[in-house]
Amino acid sequence: MTNGSNWLAVGVIALAGAISAAYVTKQTPPPSEPITAPVISDTSSLPGPRQPIFFRHDIHAGQDQIACAYCHNTVTVSSEPGIPAVETCIGCHRIIRGSTDSHQSEIQKLTTAFYDSKPPEWVRIHTLASFVRFPHQRHVKVLGATPAGCANCHGDVAKMPQVSQVASLRMGWCIECHRARKVTRDCTVCHY
Repeated sequence: MTNGSNWLAVGVIALAGAISAAYVTKQTPPPSEPITAPVISDTSSLPGPRQPIFFRHDIHAGQDQIACAYCHNTVTVSSEPGIPAVETCIGCHRIIRGSTDSHQSEIQKLTTAFYDSKPPEWVRIHTLASFVRFPHQRHVKVLGATPAGCANCHGDVAKMPQVSQVASLRMGWCIECHRARKVTRDCTVCHY
């Protein structure tokens, strides 16, 4: 290589690094006060259905600030947000074993499900009538695949030890959201 091409290569690398740094800076949320999820020893008073594994959204999405779309990775391309594969969970929990006996017990259920190749049978929380079509990818495109975007329908799951339905998801509620955001209210958008 000549000196000229060396400088060109250095320049290209520096430019790529600057663009990468700008992108990372733009994508990384500003630091906030650390969130510490409370210890819960009795789950009987928590709203929402009991799940086969006590999955703590307040720890994963709140305290650890894992993006919704990391686990629900089909939300931007599919009508369904997708339940995370056990392999997604075990990717972290091979290393993270839990800080309390109850956490370790729930992680052990996950590990057993992984090695037995039998995913947990999660209880659905948000259900719409069979004649309603709700394509997640369209809503994520408008609202964003961020905790704030997802909270429009799902509530602030980053503060929920156990997820429960907070919005009615009835037609009037949906129409109000469409009206507020000035998007179509054509019947055939949701009913086809």
